[in-house]
Amino acid sequence: MRPLCPRHEHVSRRAFLKGTLVTVSGLAIPNWGGLVNSQTIAAETKKRSKRCIQLWMNGGASQLDTFDMKPGRPTGGLFRPIASNVTGLQVCEYLPQLAKVADRLAVLRGMRTQSPDHPDGIYHMHTCYKMSERTPHPEIGAVIAKYLGQPEANLPSFVRMGSTGNGGSGYLGPQYEPFGLDHTGRLPYFTAPYVDAQADQRRADLLRFLEDVYAREHKAVPFASHRLAKEKAWRLLRAKATFDISKEWPKYRDRYGDSDFGRGCLLARQLVEAGVPFVEIGQENYDSHADNFVCHKANMQVLDPAWSTLLLDLEERGLLQDTLVVWMGEVGRTPQINNRAGRDHYVRAWTIVLAGGGIKGGQVIGSTDADGKEVKDRPISEGDLFATIYQALGINPRHRHYVGTRPVWLTPEGSKPIRELLA
Repeated sequence: MRPLCPRHEHVSRRAFLKGTLVTVSGLAIPNWGGLVNSQTIAAETKKRSKRCIQLWMNGGASQLDTFDMKPGRPTGGLFRPIASNVTGLQVCEYLPQLAKVADRLAVLRGMRTQSPDHPDGIYHMHTCYKMSERTPHPEIGAVIAKYLGQPEANLPSFVRMGSTGNGGSGYLGPQYEPFGLDHTGRLPYFTAPYVDAQADQRRADLLRFLEDVYAREHKAVPFASHRLAKEKAWRLLRAKATFDISKEWPKYRDRYGDSDFGRGCLLARQLVEAGVPFVEIGQENYDSHADNFVCHKANMQVLDPAWSTLLLDLEERGLLQDTLVVWMGEVGRTPQINNRAGRDHYVRAWTIVLAGGGIKGGQVIGSTDADGKEVKDRPISEGDLFATIYQALGINPRHRHYVGTRPVWLTPEGSKPIRELLA
């Protein structure tokens, strides 16, 4: 049998075992490839590591109703633009707080991508590769977990909340799979033990005894795997207070906005502050084939306080310089308004926004024509976007892995970082 990758890319047995969890009920949970297991390591991680928070607009937000408005044109829609604190950059009237921090934003108006539907678009905009390829490519969170995570860690290195990606860790392996929270930010049910600590300890002692006895005559990897996974699960339970924002929330609720998305953004800040390299927070209901303006008005009133406060909060804590915040979805929306007052999927000219992480803010890259139908200047592909993100985080965007004997690169051939963005 051929190896999946050359020796220098192999996941060691020990690393694989450390990347697996088993709960009290015996359920195996993959992905524990990178966080901190002591205050010393956590402090060191904060000093030197890059991090990424991805704000995922599930369904695809409208560029023409947020950051690339066309007032007075047939495609312009119902919303009015307002000035931001960056000369020449206007945003939607329902993003007033973001307008005040626009000097931290880099607006990419020239997105021209290839996958117009939801499943393939979600996959493509999480991996920078088409879903139709045979190779199972890893999501951006898995890549960041691999290269920026801390192997000897208690907490997961790839955390996401709500509806986000659909690709997982791909060829990188199960130790980089995401740890998922629901849309409220609650931990999964299996993180709450259903017996008291004393009873759990007795069960653990019995399990160790039985495994030791059996393993004397039956040497096999699963015994060690189960033991290490169980220990890892206990360590996670001891560290799960990192996911608790109940004490912080009353102080920040009015700033972030009293919403699931607002709580998610506060949790993301708390997690990256603890050393988590990648956190993704999803906001729902952007797939506005009907009632586009009703949907977007409601969503932006949630998005505006949460996103703007997240940036300011990170900045106040000295984290923004090393934390890249990415605002994106799988598609944009059509310039044309359909007969249901909606906008459909559109990938020929749309917008993504970056901030922090060493990105040069206060600028717009690319432009669209008068009606927003085509990219007029500086088209940006999926590969260009991912190459920029990886470069900003200190990851080589052309790093090569092997699947079987086949070389696979992190970004497609020809992908180039957007140099104007990189500090």
